[in-house]
Amino acid sequence: MEKLMATQVLLLFSFFIVLIFHSQPATSQEVENEREFNYRKGGEHGPERWGEIHSEWSSCKNGSMQSPVDLLNERVEVVSHLGRLRRSYKPSNSTLRNRGHDMMLKWEGGAGSLYINGTEYVLNQCHWHSPSEHTINGQSYDLEVHMVHESSDGKIAVVGIMYTIGRPDSFLASLTDRLRAIGGTSDIERAAGVVDPRHIKIGSRKYFRYIGSLTVPPCTENVLWTIVNKVRTVTREQVRLLRVAVHDDSDTNARPLQPLNSRSIQLFRPDTELNNQTP
Repeated sequence: MEKLMATQVLLLFSFFIVLIFHSQPATSQEVENEREFNYRKGGEHGPERWGEIHSEWSSCKNGSMQSPVDLLNERVEVVSHLGRLRRSYKPSNSTLRNRGHDMMLKWEGGAGSLYINGTEYVLNQCHWHSPSEHTINGQSYDLEVHMVHESSDGKIAVVGIMYTIGRPDSFLASLTDRLRAIGGTSDIERAAGVVDPRHIKIGSRKYFRYIGSLTVPPCTENVLWTIVNKVRTVTREQVRLLRVAVHDDSDTNARPLQPLNSRSIQLFRPDTELNNQTP
């Protein structure tokens, strides 16, 4: 009888372990709390050591398709078959979250979709890195926004837009009061109300496309990257406000460039532009 009861207890315990395991969020997503790592070059928790902090972050050290990369002309294949970006975004309730090294704007239940190769990727969040993480022909810029999308089967697609110092960015201007409010407190999260991602301007039909990874732990690979070719403008104050709001005493939150290895980079240009080019 005691053996039977022990067996039943063991089976019940195993059931709860499986239940708990399957209820956990997918580890492919970016970490919600970034305080376990930092961007100090050569530091104990700096980019060179991310892959050693947790076993599930090992791709940060051992991965062969890591991001960011330099979008160098010599490596780029100009194509027209990728097609224009198909976006169907919508306004949605959102939350501003200080993750420790960046400010994330998270939409509740998604804010519309991006369609690539017949797959729907729902826009879940965006966040900012300064200076830019990707470079174009070795040129770094002052800011980069990442719009993070996920498909129903857990595939990740990120749209990146880079900015240089100049005229104000209208989308960031619309968030100024909310960023100042959270920057003046120790709050980690604050409701941001309804935010329309259609106000994040792209301004170009041309974009780079390659397969890479998340640029923060766990550095998950097979992320579909789209980097808009046009560099937009932002004010120095807007960049500063994003950094000050985070309270991490750091001037940067950009991961160093990673080896391209044998990956290809494509640059989409519409047929009309390709046909008008002189030989």
